[in-house]
Amino acid sequence: MTEQPLSFPADTARLFALIPCAGSGSRAGTAQPKQYQVIAGAPMVLHTLAAFAGVARLTECLVVVAPGDGFLSFDDARTVVAPCGGPSRADSVCNGLAHLLAHGAQAHDWVLVHDAARCLVTPTQIDALIDACRDDAVGGLLALPLADTLKRAEDGRVAATLDRGDKWLAQTPQMFRIGPLAAALRLALQADAAAITDEASAMEAAGLQPLLVRGSAQNFKVTYPEDFALAEAILRSRQ
Repeated sequence: MTEQPLSFPADTARLFALIPCAGSGSRAGTAQPKQYQVIAGAPMVLHTLAAFAGVARLTECLVVVAPGDGFLSFDDARTVVAPCGGPSRADSVCNGLAHLLAHGAQAHDWVLVHDAARCLVTPTQIDALIDACRDDAVGGLLALPLADTLKRAEDGRVAATLDRGDKWLAQTPQMFRIGPLAAALRLALQADAAAITDEASAMEAAGLQPLLVRGSAQNFKVTYPEDFALAEAILRSRQ
């Protein structure tokens, strides 16, 4: 049975950002966690945070780092670093939500969860997501319709060509109410932690249908060594 979206007083809801920043980035091939790799003159995560700093509607941006990670520190009252990262991204987000609730956030407040390694996101894209989701009963995510032909593989060979007409590439930020997202993540982690690849998948497992908001091809996640050069070129062109 599909669960009904919860009803909250929209006029009182604040907006928080949550940046999970506790991963090791093993696929990136860097000597340090990839979010701290310097791109275009600054650690990647600082480009990410600069985009959120440009969104005036945000009450606070919480950066969740691994315990003992002292790389980041800020004088900005709107940017808080919490060493409550967990063994997986979903654990880090779940711990970050608990931190927000323990420090004044309410269950009906919104949270925008964003990958630290999506350093090319812009304030305009973040604002577009907020505008689209602020009055939505569930919330939603930036995403991009799939442009490439999609293949299913078996033993390294093409087994089938799949219809791409209804396929989207999920991006971040992903925007949901703090309370429902925390509950959905806790249940999903207990049921099948490996299946929770983003916040939307946890909400889907709870029977909800997040809104798809068109994003940008430039809002890709820096994952592999060759991605760093492309991200650097885009950031330099913006400068």
